[in-house]
Amino acid sequence: MSIIKAEGVSKSYLSQVEEIIALKEANLTIEAGDFVVINGPSGSGKTTLLNLLAGIDKATKGELYINGLALSSLSDKENTLLRRDKVGLVFQSFELIPVLSAWENVEYPLLLQKVNKSERKKRVDKILKQVGLEEVKDNLPSQLSGGQKQRVAIARALVTDPKVVLADEPTASLDTKTGKGIIKLMLDLNQTKEVAFIVVTHDLAINDYAKRLLKIQDGVLKEVGIGV
Repeated sequence: MSIIKAEGVSKSYLSQVEEIIALKEANLTIEAGDFVVINGPSGSGKTTLLNLLAGIDKATKGELYINGLALSSLSDKENTLLRRDKVGLVFQSFELIPVLSAWENVEYPLLLQKVNKSERKKRVDKILKQVGLEEVKDNLPSQLSGGQKQRVAIARALVTDPKVVLADEPTASLDTKTGKGIIKLMLDLNQTKEVAFIVVTHDLAINDYAKRLLKIQDGVLKEVGIGV
């Protein structure tokens, strides 16, 4: 069974003068172990697609499935719980909680899942070691570099053992070396744990690592190639 499936998914918005179509009848299936890279210019519909796949936004037309469950059939609470337990999200702006340390930011989704204290410590310590942040685990976000913040965001997305991670411009504003380190981390987890990744990006260098390459322009999503 696919992890995520989009069937004829469209998203439109009504302005005062016209209907704006952000996404046009997109079809996409994501399986375990996929590493999908989606390119597209600003305003092409990349973030709209990501928000729909995560269940953050609702489609105007078509149907989205996560683990075989149709999102349109779920209540808002059920949708939130499904996203919390099955989907990891990495935002371009990190979205770290400023008053919490790096360790506490990674722990936070486990608190929402009501995971017991000893298991939380075990999981957080393990993932922070994987991303190389043990030495700054007690630092606040304001005390971290851009690359460190991104690694905290990735650790937070992965600590719940999601089936799929959706990453919005994960290398944006990072230097080349740090950006490559972030992609290597994602690839390692993709290959060792079969975590599926969907990466939307302007960074064409990431295309070299894609197993599947897609392009979105003017709201139209197309698969353009198979990568490594």
